[in-house]
Amino acid sequence: MAGSVAFFAVDEDHSTHVGLEGRIAALITPSVEDLGFEVVRVSVLGREVPTVQIMADRADGTLITVEDCEQISHAVGAVMDVEDPIPGNWTLEVSSAGIDRPLTRPKDWDRFAGHLAKAEVLIPLNGRRRFSGIVLGTSEEGGRMRLDDGEEVVLPFREIKKARLVLTDALIAATQAMMKPSAQADEGVEEAPAEKKKSKTRH
Repeated sequence: MAGSVAFFAVDEDHSTHVGLEGRIAALITPSVEDLGFEVVRVSVLGREVPTVQIMADRADGTLITVEDCEQISHAVGAVMDVEDPIPGNWTLEVSSAGIDRPLTRPKDWDRFAGHLAKAEVLIPLNGRRRFSGIVLGTSEEGGRMRLDDGEEVVLPFREIKKARLVLTDALIAATQAMMKPSAQADEGVEEAPAEKKKSKTRH
């Protein structure tokens, strides 16, 4: 399996993955949600020993901890051992969606309205594929943005190749406000996203 990150945000609460990522997402989502978490993105990278990367967050939108990642990793690993979606060896990594997280679901666009983001679409819109601006939420047609030049655009969810928040002081402050007091005291918001992962190799 060649390295890929595949999703099309068309459901309010779930990212709709395709191909192998779609099969894995369908297999693991019930177990992850039973633990009180949400699957933000699934990607499979590499060929000989693929790395399955699971990005997750809490159902309430707060960042997950190292312990949460370990819990998710055990649950996901158990499902994949039984269902065996990838022949041979594979490595599993579970991480937080992070502060500058991808926007993979309509509710992400609504939750982070007012923050800066960058997006890329599959088919050019008004002659361009890449967009940068302030998230304005959603409409029936897609995710809304106010671009740097003041123009407002709607990016159809099915045409969004990738979209991600841009790290700003305002975003850090908003994330800090959403974090639970214990998480704020233990970790600090700046360190939370990059180091939340747990790996497992299947033999």
